[in-house]
Amino acid sequence: MKNTKYVFVTGGVTSSLGKGIIAASLAKLLQERGYSATIQKLDPYINIDPGTLNPYEHGECFVTDDGAETDLDLGHYERFLNIPTSQANNVTTGRIYQSVIDKERRGEFLGKTVQIIPHITDEIKNRIQILGKTGEYDIVITEIGGTVGDIESLPYIESVRQLLWELGEKNAISIHLTLVPYLAAAGELKTKPTQHSVKMLMQSGVSPDILVCRSEHKLNEGIKRKLALFCNVQEEAIIESLDAETIYDVPNLMLQEQLDKVVLNKLDLPFNEKPALGEWNDFLSKHKNPKNEIEIGLIGKYVELHDAYKSITEAFIHAGATNEVKVNIRWIHSESLTADNVPNKLKNLNGVLVAPGFGDRGIEGKIDAVKYAREHQIPFFGICLGMQMAVIEFSRNVLGLEGAFSTEMDNDTKHPVINLMEEQKTIVDKGGTMRLGSWKCKLANNSKIKAAYNKDIIDERHRHRYEFNNEYLKQIESAGMIATGKNPDTNLVEVIEIPDHPWFIGVQYHPEYKSTVLNPHPLFVSFVKASLEHSLS
Repeated sequence: MKNTKYVFVTGGVTSSLGKGIIAASLAKLLQERGYSATIQKLDPYINIDPGTLNPYEHGECFVTDDGAETDLDLGHYERFLNIPTSQANNVTTGRIYQSVIDKERRGEFLGKTVQIIPHITDEIKNRIQILGKTGEYDIVITEIGGTVGDIESLPYIESVRQLLWELGEKNAISIHLTLVPYLAAAGELKTKPTQHSVKMLMQSGVSPDILVCRSEHKLNEGIKRKLALFCNVQEEAIIESLDAETIYDVPNLMLQEQLDKVVLNKLDLPFNEKPALGEWNDFLSKHKNPKNEIEIGLIGKYVELHDAYKSITEAFIHAGATNEVKVNIRWIHSESLTADNVPNKLKNLNGVLVAPGFGDRGIEGKIDAVKYAREHQIPFFGICLGMQMAVIEFSRNVLGLEGAFSTEMDNDTKHPVINLMEEQKTIVDKGGTMRLGSWKCKLANNSKIKAAYNKDIIDERHRHRYEFNNEYLKQIESAGMIATGKNPDTNLVEVIEIPDHPWFIGVQYHPEYKSTVLNPHPLFVSFVKASLEHSLS
């Protein structure tokens, strides 16, 4: 059994400093040194998971192989480490309280008064150590959501304090990510926000071992000495984190700052190999030196917040590097599209992706976009709802099934070509009840989808309630849209394509969730390649 070490990452001064990227970059460097590392996210909100949250509230809901609906930071962890995460990698306050209340109802506390300390903190500590107790990991990195001083974060910080003491200084350390702002009027960097943030953390009983300082300007030795003196942190443990051109630069920047060495020193672990980051830097080189550019239209309902489609945009970066092409995204709100303005809005695009989503808002705009891509021979990629819109558009405009629709938008439609899954019809609760997680799909011979994957059976992650209605399959296939991927056990249609179109594929699953730096998703690679060919034709 491995003696698992723990690293806790907290944030101060302001949110959105990039705790997830720092945690993922550190884990990547440790992985390159030969250590098995994983990352978990503790989210302070009371929702059980982000599955029922509006994407405008929280960005993308990321889904794992085991069907967990999680924070989008888990996507970063997977993209950097190239290993899957699970339910254990994301914990919310809602889940913690639900578990404790369930135990109280079962009488597990033997009639004692249930309190934040020790019952809530014990549950948090237990969740933190679940991954460590599997024996799979040398190091578990735990990112605490929010910032120090948030009321919601207090039980987590207290749990970290207890674990740092219980596990001992060589087995657990604390990293605090903070901001060192530059005041243009004064022409200097200011350390006071960081000092106050660390002071607040220390008032909770946690003294950071390492400070990672986000800044727009380099920290001089005087600034580092000052921070070391006021924050009780060794000077070599003051890590500079400057704004980067891309998040994929951060592992190299942290390597230069020797963050991994400082961490290993404090955990009393040998340095092993120096991180080479060979494949990583090959990817970066291709990403930064493309030979061509293409423009792909992303048709969505939440395009004002790009984080709502984070995994899709990152998958385009990975696939773009593979094809040595820069993928420029034209963000198009589906509510703004009409049959009249689609030709102008989609003009000069090399590819069209109709994105996932829920509800009836902006649906007709998505259908109009599908029609334009189909009729003008533009490479088309539909994901989840996007695939369903392709089926609806084809049914209406090629088959002539007037009013064809999904029962999600119109329960009384005469032609429900997309229908509620049978097992969903008795479900009342919305949270965690969709078809979730990894499911198998068998691909048809002589199809573009099989050519992309180069295999017969695939496993992909799902998040949906509605499905292709097999009652219309024969009609639709006879008109030229073919089901080229089906679940081998249930016969559910997972993939549709139009063979006589340059590249027209819709998938019920979410391929974007599985794209990583070292393993770009083959479907995105194929779509980008087709879009490049369209741009050169």
